[in-house]
Amino acid sequence: MRRQEWFDGQADLDPARLVFLDETWAKTNMTRSHGRCPRGERLRMGTPHGHWQTSTFIAGLTLRGWVAPFVFSGPINRDAFETWVEQGLVPELRPGDIVVLDNLSSHKGSRARALIEAAGASLLFLPPLSL
Repeated sequence: MRRQEWFDGQADLDPARLVFLDETWAKTNMTRSHGRCPRGERLRMGTPHGHWQTSTFIAGLTLRGWVAPFVFSGPINRDAFETWVEQGLVPELRPGDIVVLDNLSSHKGSRARALIEAAGASLLFLPPLSL
């Protein structure tokens, strides 16, 4: 039902006002632990050693391009998200923008909402993907 409501409401959204937020990550331990090589030969490949770290990339996507792209060390959490909203996203927002985000718990803090709304923008959460 929520997915249908989202779909039905899309016609009323001005594409020039949409700011889609998302993040992705990479870990240094995402290297392969096994590989193939000719029988009898040793497989050689480089991998990071012992310093397993996560890097997170977060940005907004608009019709005018990327806004507030940022990479930070560590996984996304509410503090990191709210700091990015305050320092990176809010300066890029224009009154009337609609910030579209997924239902990640770190996106749902009252501080992030207050910062976005103080910039004259509104929030719109995507419907859950699973039924």
